[in-house]
Formats: sequence, C-alpha cells, structure tokens
Amino acid sequence: MQDFLFYLKLGWEHIISLDALDHQLFVLALIAVYSFKEWKKILILVTAFTIGHSITLALSILDIVRLPSNWIEFLIPLTIVLTALGNILMKNKKQTHDKTHYYLALFFGLIHGLGFANTARVMIAKSQSIAVPLLGFNIGLELGQIVIVFAILIILFILLNLFKINKKDWILFVSSGVFALSLKMTLERIPF
Repeated sequence: MQDFLFYLKLGWEHIISLDALDHQLFVLALIAVYSFKEWKKILILVTAFTIGHSITLALSILDIVRLPSNWIEFLIPLTIVLTALGNILMKNKKQTHDKTHYYLALFFGLIHGLGFANTARVMIAKSQSIAVPLLGFNIGLELGQIVIVFAILIILFILLNLFKINKKDWILFVSSGVFALSLKMTLERIPF
C-alpha cells in the first residue's frame, strides 16, 4: 500500500506542480472548447489522455519503446501547439472537433507519457511488479487532471455567466495564449 501511495502522490505532482506547465497547458487547450455542462465529455477526454500516457509508460518501463529525450521534450509542446491551433481553426465545427479531440487526446497522451518514461523506468525498474506503481501513478495523474479541469470549468462558468463573456471569445483568447506559450516552448526545444 505504501508503494501505491508513493506513486499516487508522484502522479498527482506530475500534473499539479509548478514544473508541469506543459501538462497544464495541454489540459487547458484540450478542454477550452467545452463548458461546465459537458463535464462528462471532458472526463472521457482526459481519461483518454491518461490511457495514452499509461500505455507509453508501461511500454517504456518494459523497455519496448525508447525515444531520445530531446525529441520528446520537443514533441510535447508541439502537441499543445497543435491542440490550441485546432481549437482556433475549428471553433465553428464543434461536432467534428469533439470526435477529433478524443483521438488526439489518446495519441498525444502517448507522446506525453514518454516525457516521464525515463524517470519512471529508473524508479519502477527496482520494483518487482510494474502494476502497482503504474496504477498508483496514473490514478494520481487522473485525479490531478480532474482537479485542474474543474478549476478551469469553474473559472469558465464565472466568466460566461457572471461576466457574460462570449464563449467564442473565451476559446479564441485561451487557445491563442496557449498557442503562443507552447510555440515558444517548441521553438526553444528544437532538437537539431
């Protein structure tokens, strides 16, 4: 149980810490087009991301998948750029955007999972089984994402209902900001 709680805390900190800006920006871009009443869709979306993240972590820990860390550090903000850009370009095509988001969340989760893979490989390789560490880490990650999602949704609810901000303006503002920040991160991490 102690191992499980250790990895749960590690997963939680992986998204909640101040060092997790790229992860937080991705979640923000991912859910920017939704509203509070669509919380079930959002939970499915972030769970798809966690599943992708989990698959890559498991494959990495088992030493089936390895990529150079400089490429991973480049690809992670690139996924954020693409997600934010998708929000901007598809802001008037909600139904198509919903379907695309689920697949992108899963696929981009695979890439983001590689960002923690080297650390996880070193830590979990010492354990006899990878099941408990992976389960704990991914539950912690999912809980952290849910907290971030609900914080964003509460802010959005206040902006839309109390301050009467237009939803399309919100999407454009948030997605443009996330796009700019993640583009800067991407350009700083070009691996060649």
